[in-house]
Amino acid sequence: MKLREIFKMKDFKYRVPATARPDDSILTAVRKLIEYDRGSLAVCDDEGDLMGIITERDIIRKCFSRNCFDLNAIQVKDIMSAQVVVGRPDDDLEYAINTMREKRVRHLPIVDNRKKVLGMISMRDLLGVRLEESDIQVHSMSDYISGVYG
Repeated sequence: MKLREIFKMKDFKYRVPATARPDDSILTAVRKLIEYDRGSLAVCDDEGDLMGIITERDIIRKCFSRNCFDLNAIQVKDIMSAQVVVGRPDDDLEYAINTMREKRVRHLPIVDNRKKVLGMISMRDLLGVRLEESDIQVHSMSDYISGVYG
């Protein structure tokens, strides 16, 4: 299955990318995470090009390790991860899972050839799709064994 197919699935909530700007405050980013029910935000410049990613984990670890509790005083660009692992719409599900596991990331921005963010996929999303595929295979095999197809 290609990543572009996951975006077309009925219950997939990451169709519309939720983004932050580098100059946004962390408080603004937290509000967007809550509003969009996300674990991460793609950080994009004014043209919509991907510049980084900010996650709940980044916020907790980086803000609080600096003893900075005023989330209006820190900007997204101060704690975002600028080195971003990305996926492309034509990447396979297996490639995305392996890449995320290898790079130890939980969120994968999906970008076009111009670095425009098309959406975000989480490891949980990918494993859910994999589980659905496995369930379909098990049911098909069970039907075959029980003689439904033969």
